Amino acid sequence: MEQSNMYLQTLFGLRGKTALVTGGTRGIGAALAVGLASAGADIILLQRDVDKGRAVCDEIAALGRKCTVYRCDLGKREDVLSIIPLVTRDNPEVDILVNCAAISCRSSSHEMPDDKWDDILQVNVTTIFQLCRAMARHWLQANAQGAHSDKKKIINLASILTFSGGVNVAAYTTSKGAVGQLTKALNNEWMGSGICVNAIAPGYIQTDMTQGYTSERIRMLLERTPAGRWGLPADIVGGVIYLASKASDFVGGEIHLVDGGFTAR
Repeated sequence: MEQSNMYLQTLFGLRGKTALVTGGTRGIGAALAVGLASAGADIILLQRDVDKGRAVCDEIAALGRKCTVYRCDLGKREDVLSIIPLVTRDNPEVDILVNCAAISCRSSSHEMPDDKWDDILQVNVTTIFQLCRAMARHWLQANAQGAHSDKKKIINLASILTFSGGVNVAAYTTSKGAVGQLTKALNNEWMGSGICVNAIAPGYIQTDMTQGYTSERIRMLLERTPAGRWGLPADIVGGVIYLASKASDFVGGEIHLVDGGFTAR
């Protein structure tokens, strides 16, 4: 049993790693932050309101892992462009970037205001690209200096709407389609230099983003889901640990569905 545990730890353990997580104070993001810490990683959170990160940090500290919160408004370009140099100055050995933060707005397309469209594309696409770009610059520079040997991992949160159009969520669907293609494009450029870029595509998960669904909509979604239930944030954790770990060192440009079989139906 001890040998088996050591083998699993070698493949999936994250002890000695540091993960930077956006959107890590609620819902899926909070589950991922705590899950990565449970696998052994120290956690860095980016949060507009630092106080909102305290509860997750307390949970991570109870696991014996370190948690640090940096103030960053992911909707403000100036904040996003300045945060990675600050984080990597304080924490040169960041190993994993998890881009979980996202926003949405339900609206018919002919009534969608430009400012809402711009906000969603900024947070859900442009910010992800800018964080990936800045982290990759840091890692590639360190690689050139011989400082890194282990693979670095970027995990973006896509969606089942990466693969379909949705209804009354044109901006969100567009953004998640872009995340899927961005994931592939970045991996094509960086995997050969030791940076694996992949995505997780959750199905319908019980979070505050899905609380407004009508009972009829919920019934229809459940009927189409072979698993027979909605997903929970905890259902996403295993896939992210896999993509963050050594077990996925030969995996790149993949969009890993975790949707209870919904998309295959």
